[in-house]
This record gives sequence, structure tokens and C-alpha cells, in this order.
Amino acid sequence: MRKETVDSSDRPAQPARVLTFPGLTLVAVGSCIGAGIFFTPSMIAGYLSSPLLILAAWGLGAVVSLTGALTFAELGSMFTGAGGQYTYLREAYGPIIGFLFGWITFTVVNAAAIASLSIVFARYFAYLFAFGEEWSVAGIAFSSTKAIALAAIASVCVVNVLRAKLSEIFAGFFTGLKLFGMGAVTVIGLTLGTHGKTLAWTAPNVSLVDPALSPLAAFALAFVGVWYSSGGWQHASYLAGEAKDPSRTVPRAMVAGALIVGAVYILINLAYLSLMPIADIAASQSVAAEAMSRAVPWGGTLIAATIAVSTFGTVGICLFSAPRIFFAMAADGVFFKGLARIHPRFKTPARAILLQAAWAVVLLLFWGTFADIVTYLVFADTALITLTAFAVVRLRKTMPGRPRPYRTLGYPLTPIVFILISGGFGLNLLINRPLHSLASLGLAALGLLVYRCLASRNH
Repeated sequence: MRKETVDSSDRPAQPARVLTFPGLTLVAVGSCIGAGIFFTPSMIAGYLSSPLLILAAWGLGAVVSLTGALTFAELGSMFTGAGGQYTYLREAYGPIIGFLFGWITFTVVNAAAIASLSIVFARYFAYLFAFGEEWSVAGIAFSSTKAIALAAIASVCVVNVLRAKLSEIFAGFFTGLKLFGMGAVTVIGLTLGTHGKTLAWTAPNVSLVDPALSPLAAFALAFVGVWYSSGGWQHASYLAGEAKDPSRTVPRAMVAGALIVGAVYILINLAYLSLMPIADIAASQSVAAEAMSRAVPWGGTLIAATIAVSTFGTVGICLFSAPRIFFAMAADGVFFKGLARIHPRFKTPARAILLQAAWAVVLLLFWGTFADIVTYLVFADTALITLTAFAVVRLRKTMPGRPRPYRTLGYPLTPIVFILISGGFGLNLLINRPLHSLASLGLAALGLLVYRCLASRNH
């Protein structure tokens, strides 16, 4: 029999509730829009030569995000403490499953996102300000890219430690800038582009990467890029412990974030299709920059600035939201106990933020060793998000009397759609990438050992 757990909202050591609906919405949007939308369209065009199918793939991504956000919204209204997805999994399936989510998020998913996005930021920052590949100090050569990336992580770490409200302002400012940049790309593409007027919208799909692929197989492979670019709206739930009126603001922020991102992605892909032929999009290594360079002379600079802003802002949001998971785990006694402490002056989970930043720096410095790990974690991440969606169904049976200020719109169809699509995506990975999936299971097994050690030591 599993031990009864206590909702994290009942714990005495909680940060101040200062976050608002607009700020949480911008966190949800900013977590989704990182670097993927500027690069994955070329991969998708390689599999789908039909403009209609390309937009259908992004439309399906919007449906997945919206059904997921609507499903998670019920959970967000039920559990208003820190932790978000960790709390939902813990309450539905027990502390071990919750821990595995947090373990995977800490060790690879969030840390690798911080490290990789900081590198992307550094490269575009260096391009904009004409920095060389190396700096020399006292005759010793240093990688300018890594130095800038480390400075980026350090600076957003300081912001996130100081005040949650300051982090909210930071997230809102940089998300606003990235939306402005993407809006400029969309307007320029739709007004100056000429290919959109002559697109063969009814052209049959023939994969440019592998013409032997069936249309269904090509669509499934293309959707990997959509999935990669569309996730992140659930980050708003991690901050529930610091939100004002969390049972209302957190669910609304996730849904609003999913809607905004879905609309932005469809519009910017229309802009790409208007500026470049599909074959050129598929062949491009930097589709956004090339598309804009064809429209206006300063297009490449605009895209470089937008990507730098986008990635820097997302690094900050990753260090803002995910450490609340580790704070909640520590408060439950299943992670390092010290992480449950709130800074007496700044009222933030400073130790959790610093530990995540430190581990991201380790991945950054040894990136050659860890660069491929994220690929192996996609299966585990997909499995856990599918389990979280099913938690809505499970908790309606196990906790029927628990207050639900928001109930999933279109239940049970909405969660079923999300579960079928995300679960099918995970099953496809298991069949076609068995080694990656086995590696994910291996990490989970290691997590179980860590859980046993930490739980026995903390109790």
C-alpha cells in the first residue's frame, strides 16, 4: 500500500505567491518557443513535399498542445502547490513515478535544454557582435562560445535567485521580444513572399528524403520535428506554488500558451512557404535566416537577433520553472533535503536553482560526451507526459471528492485524443528506435536506485 501523500500546498516552507496569469502565460509561450521553430521546418519539408501536409502537421501539433493543456488544466486546478507534473504523477501513481519524472527532468531534459540553448544563444550573439571563435587571456586560448554560454547561464541564474517576480518580468520581456521578431518574420513573409501565391496546394506528397516512404510514414517522421518544437506549455504548472489564485491562473495560462504557440507556428510556416520553394526549405540548414535574407537585405540579422533573444529567454525560463519540481521533491523527502529550503531574503528556492544551473554547466563543459543523451530521453519524456494525461482519468476514480475548480473541456474525448496521439508517438519510437527506448528504461532503472538511497537517508 502506498503512503498517503500531502499536497505540496499544505507545506509550511512555501515561496511567496506573486506570479500572475499574464506572466504565467508568457512562461508557457516562452518555454515552447526556443530554437526549434527556426530549424525544424527544413526537416519537416524533407518528409512532406505538400504545403497542405506541412501545415496539417503543424495544425496537428497545435491540436496536441491544446488537448494536452486542457487535460493538464484540470490537474493544475486540483493541485496548487509547487511541482506541477511531478505532483500530478505522484498523486495519481505514487511517489516513485513522480520521482522518476523529476529525476529525468533534472539529470538530462532540463539541464541539456539549458546547456544546448545557451550554446545556440552564444553562437548567434557572437555572430551579431562579430566575436571570434576564441579569446586569448594571458596567452591561454578560450572558446568564446562556451564563455558566452556560461555567462548567459550565470546571469539568468542570478535573476532567478533574486526574486520570482523579477523572473516573471524577465520571462515576459524576452518572450515579448521573441514574439515581436517572429511577428516581423510573418508579416514580411506574407507581404513580400511570392511562392505562396503559386503553391501547388493539392500536390501529392513524395518524401524528398526518402521517396520510398509511404505518406503516413513520412508524416509520422515529420511530426517528430513538430513535437520537438511544440512542447513546454506545462512549465507554467511547475510554478503553481508561487502563483496568485493558482487554481484559476495556472490552467488558464497553459491553455492560453498552447493557443498562442499553435497560431504563431502555423503563421510563421506560411511565411516560410511564401518566401522559399519547398525543395529549398528542405535543403536549408537555417531556413529562417535564408528565407528572410531573400526578402530583405537585413533579414539574416533580424533572424540572428530573434534566435539569440529566443534562446536566452528560454534558458531563463528553464531555470525559473523546473527547479520548483526539485524543491517539491525535496519537500517530499525523495530528493536532496537542502533543496526544500527557501532563501530567507529572496523567498525563492535558491538552492534548487543553483544546483540545476551547476549541472547544466557540467553538461555544457563536457558536451561532447552528453550531446546525444537527449535523443534517448524522448521516449521516457513521451511516456511520462502520456501517463500524466491519463492521471486525469485515474484521479476521477481515486479522488472523486477532490475539488476541481476546472474540469477538462470535452472530457473524456479531450484527454483520449491527447493520450492516443502522444502514446502512439511513443509507441512509434519504441518500434523504430528500440535502442533509444532501452536507454531510457536504463536511466529509469538507475533512478529507482537513487530513489531508494535518497528515500532511506531522508527518512
